[in-house]
Amino acid sequence: MELTLDWLRRAFQAEGYVCGDELLVPVYLALALQKPLLVEGAPGVGKTELAKTLARCLDTRLIRLQCYEGLDENKAFYEWNYQRQLIRIQLAGAQGGAVVEEDVFSPDYLLERPLLQAIRAGERVVLLIDEVDRTDEEFEAFLFEVLSDFQVSIPELGTVRAQAIPVVVLTSNRARDLSDALKRRCVYLFIDYPSVQRELSIVRTRLPGAGEQLARQVALAVSHIRSHPEVQKKPSIAETLDWAAALVRLGRGELDPDAIDRTLNLVLKSHDDLRLFRVEPQRNALSAAARGEGLTRP
Repeated sequence: MELTLDWLRRAFQAEGYVCGDELLVPVYLALALQKPLLVEGAPGVGKTELAKTLARCLDTRLIRLQCYEGLDENKAFYEWNYQRQLIRIQLAGAQGGAVVEEDVFSPDYLLERPLLQAIRAGERVVLLIDEVDRTDEEFEAFLFEVLSDFQVSIPELGTVRAQAIPVVVLTSNRARDLSDALKRRCVYLFIDYPSVQRELSIVRTRLPGAGEQLARQVALAVSHIRSHPEVQKKPSIAETLDWAAALVRLGRGELDPDAIDRTLNLVLKSHDDLRLFRVEPQRNALSAAARGEGLTRP
């Protein structure tokens, strides 16, 4: 397989990931230049799904490191299996033998975490470092060695180097600004919420059973919701698909006020947001927007 932009475009289309060259070109360059890809955007715009799709396109394994506040090197890289080490020491003592350090600090007692799994995989894998903005600057500094040289030092075993450089995808919801040092090591990509036409294409691709009218109305309605200044949590693409799937399951062919009232909880997950659009003027305005009438909000 020769890596080209055209090949990547066809591969993403085959996997049902609807996007344009503004997304594909940075992905292609990250692969071609063997640089990490940093993907920023609001929750639910398809950042994690991008990494999953890329792994399927490359026919390789996805290794995921889910970041969170307080994540440290041990949880991300490796830990020693202290329970097995203790059992080994106790058994040796019961049998009158001695245990040297090399006996219990060997690869057999190593618990590989995602970063070490990716480095020691022996083949090119996709390493997803998800929501890296949840970690602190100290953990970012630890990532520099991995992302720069794809190697990490284990005091008891020495330096571990990647036999095959992994494809690294970092995602960020922009909960905080990432350091310039991290960004310099990456190809940067920002993903925004899709346009109505692109979201319609996503619904068509993922839910071919949804009629054209319903798919268009859902895409228009979600766009209207996202643009409302009082909405606290904008719907994700996954929630758009859930909404359309629920309407299909209920046998609804259009998004009228009654259908909105019955299924709005599929796309809005905040009590305040639900209450906002269940008030009759706003519900009617949403229904009108779904029909493409372009009414302004009262």
